Amino acid sequence: MAAERPIQRVTTAPGAAPRLAVIGGGWAGLAAAVRAVEKGWQVSLFEMAAQLGGRARSLGDGKDAPDNGQHILIGAYARTLHLMHTVGVIEKQVLLRQRLRLQYADGRCFALPPGPQALAFARATWACTAWTPGQRLSLLRWAAGMALRGFNCPADWTVDRLAQNLPAPVRQMLIDPLCVAALNTPAPAASAQVLLRVLKDALLGGPGSADLLLPKQGLQQLLPAAARQWLAASGRCDLRLGTRVQSLQDSAEGCTVNGEAFDAAVLACSAIEAARLAQPLNATWAAEAAAIRYEPIVTVLLSCSGARLPAPMMALQESTDAPAQFVLDHGALGWVPHRFAFVISGAAAWLERGLQATADATLRQAMAAFPAGTWPTSLTLLRALAEKRATFRCTPGLARPGLKVSDRVFAAGDYVAGPYPATLEGAVRAGENAVVQLQRRPVSSS
Repeated sequence: MAAERPIQRVTTAPGAAPRLAVIGGGWAGLAAAVRAVEKGWQVSLFEMAAQLGGRARSLGDGKDAPDNGQHILIGAYARTLHLMHTVGVIEKQVLLRQRLRLQYADGRCFALPPGPQALAFARATWACTAWTPGQRLSLLRWAAGMALRGFNCPADWTVDRLAQNLPAPVRQMLIDPLCVAALNTPAPAASAQVLLRVLKDALLGGPGSADLLLPKQGLQQLLPAAARQWLAASGRCDLRLGTRVQSLQDSAEGCTVNGEAFDAAVLACSAIEAARLAQPLNATWAAEAAAIRYEPIVTVLLSCSGARLPAPMMALQESTDAPAQFVLDHGALGWVPHRFAFVISGAAAWLERGLQATADATLRQAMAAFPAGTWPTSLTLLRALAEKRATFRCTPGLARPGLKVSDRVFAAGDYVAGPYPATLEGAVRAGENAVVQLQRRPVSSS
């Protein structure tokens, strides 16, 4: 076994910028790097892959390159939108903003009208002709009860428990799709507390907070490409792509990454990688990170020449034979004509059947769900993509590791303890929070 390299003592010169290692170049790592540079740190960003973006990236550099999974943002993602603005991304160029709208191929529709979010929700409920008047009143009473309780519930409640008194048509059309879209965990296992936090921020978060923001370009253009340019132009960030961190140490003598001295480090890699690196520093933290369980997301890309859906995004009714919950029309979004992304969240049961079987079932679902004439030519399977560890499994009472790993090492990732599920917003907030906490502690130098 090779001898372990001795720890190099940090020797930051008086007045020099403190040095920060950011380990991981996903959205959490990019958020940490950008905010650290803004606050005067000299940053080295380590990313084992050849490109930035983590689990929200494009599979290639070309304009038509598919993403590793379809992502949808909402207006309540304030920190994500602010970060994009910081690095020069113009929202209107990369995102289509529209009011929350669940439009089904069979004509059912739940759509928020203009106006304050809470009032708009009430108006949308009463206007939904897919439900009887009694079912609409039931949803309004339920929503009012949630608001009166401050969108809180016992920590051990599932979404099933939370919505047990709602009529089945309301659950099937609204609650269950929102749950699996936001938490990527089916309602019988999903945390009601976390879903309520998402609903609270969307419905009470101010103008536009419940809007859907649909990508008009690949994920690389939403943040990673612009962040890379911004960081390079800053002169304060050393990007080290294709570099896996093998060792991380933190002691009274200093913090080192692969034997190189830093004032502090942010662990913004996956929970599995973070657990490996944190084990010598904090075994309890590492055990919590390693214990996290995951839910996959499958995206099935289909093509049909001449086809266009009635809306850029449409909801689908899933069943034991129909896996997808949503479909996005990339042509209607101004991205890739005649390409359609069918999204299967909480896809563990389907992946057990196999990716090809899932793609075949999605193809059959697409042909059966829409009226005759929607597909003027044959539907063609372009690609089926599975992100097996897309998000953590967001269950009631889930123990998520905290922000602090050791004195100089803080964690950042959508899995870190916080109110949000595994979303882009959760990742960005974690990255920024790690830098905030580092700023609050004295930097050890000599």
